[in-house]
Amino acid sequence: MNRTRTLRDKASGEIVAYSDAAIRQNHAVLEYCRSSMSALSGCAAGVLGLTSLYGFVFYFIMAIVLWLLVLGKAGTEWSKYFTSRQAILTSGLFGGIFTYILFWTFLYGMVHVY
Repeated sequence: MNRTRTLRDKASGEIVAYSDAAIRQNHAVLEYCRSSMSALSGCAAGVLGLTSLYGFVFYFIMAIVLWLLVLGKAGTEWSKYFTSRQAILTSGLFGGIFTYILFWTFLYGMVHVY
């Protein structure tokens, strides 16, 4: 069932319709990108030998880089694909940290401990 929802645009005041299926698909792609970014940046942090707070700061920097890349790819028409820019940054942010820690500790152990 294809449902649509409407929101009032803050700038122009007109009503904009969004397709729930399209928004779910866009968030699924964003979640895939975040999982991939978490795994790759965890590998990089492990190989670089980052420990404690530096490793977590690296994750959040990579999350912001991913956010900027997604906004850059969407261009000025980002509102066609997502309802807000903040949702692109925050959706799945803390869920991806577990994947990051898994790869970070694994690669750190493989490279620097053994």
